[in-house]
Order: sequence, then C-alpha cells, then structure tokens
Amino acid sequence: MSEHPADATEKVYESGEKEFRTVMGRFATGITIITAIDNDEPVGVAANSFTSVSLEPPLVLFCVARTSSTWPRIEKGRKFAVNILGEHQEEVSGLFASKNVDRFSDIDWHRGQGGSPVLHDTIGYLDCEFWAEYDGGDHIIVVGKVVDLGINREVNPLLYYGGAYHRLHSPDS
Repeated sequence: MSEHPADATEKVYESGEKEFRTVMGRFATGITIITAIDNDEPVGVAANSFTSVSLEPPLVLFCVARTSSTWPRIEKGRKFAVNILGEHQEEVSGLFASKNVDRFSDIDWHRGQGGSPVLHDTIGYLDCEFWAEYDGGDHIIVVGKVVDLGINREVNPLLYYGGAYHRLHSPDS
C-alpha cells in the first residue's frame, strides 16, 4: 500500500474540549430517556451515549454525567428502563435534558415488568437490572441487564447530529 496525500479530513484536535466535542458531534446517535422509580416517584434523564454490549446475557450501557442530580436517584433502585425516543419526541428529549423539576407531569407512562417507568409512544424500551458501573472520567458508565423489552415498528427514531435533532429520510423522499 502506498502513501497518499492527506484526505479531506481536517485535523482540528489541539488538546481542547471544544475540538473533541466537534468531532464527537459528527457521530449521529439516537436519544434515550433513562427512567426509574425513587421514593415511589418517577425520575429520568436524557442520554444519547447508549449502546448494546452483549447478546448473552443481553446487556446495554449508557453514560451519565457525574454532575447529574438525577443519577443518584436512579442508581438507588438498582433497576431502570431505557426508553428510545421517536422522531415526534423532541420536546420529551428537551424536557428530560433540562433542569425541570417535574419531568413526568405531561408524559404518559406505565410501570414496566421491573417497575421502572416505560414512556408511551417511544420506538422501544429496555427494562433493565443494574449489572455494573465503571469510571468514565467526568461520566459514569452504567451497564444494565435487559429483563424485558418492547418495540414500536410504526415510529422512526429521533436522531441527534451536529448539535441538532434530525429525522430519517427514505431514499425516495
């Protein structure tokens, strides 16, 4: 293999957080809402750092900021649900990403098999038991074992890319 001149990829990293965020913002993700019950009240937080880890056993992970005031309330119960937002749920994402005190006042939900809140009209949910927690710098990496799940095949996902929400487009649109 021969050496070629640089491609169109621009080198921007100078050890700064801004550049790192810029590159990571070029990676499209879905949006999830992590929910749980604390003192018989629903709690939740938005997270777009989410992925599957293992099929056997079925494991998923998400990352949450160490500064999150909601995470200790979710962690306490040792179980949670991952709700994957649909393209019509931008407002839900914004609500759970904000410092709003009552995030559930205008949200329809029910308790999943494990007892965690499952939001209505999402594209799917994963009801999880706490599996492990790892140090992730200024974030905590949380792994959960899936004990139940559901899917809505009628709704497309809400995407996040370049600091903005996006939707899927079919090839013929």
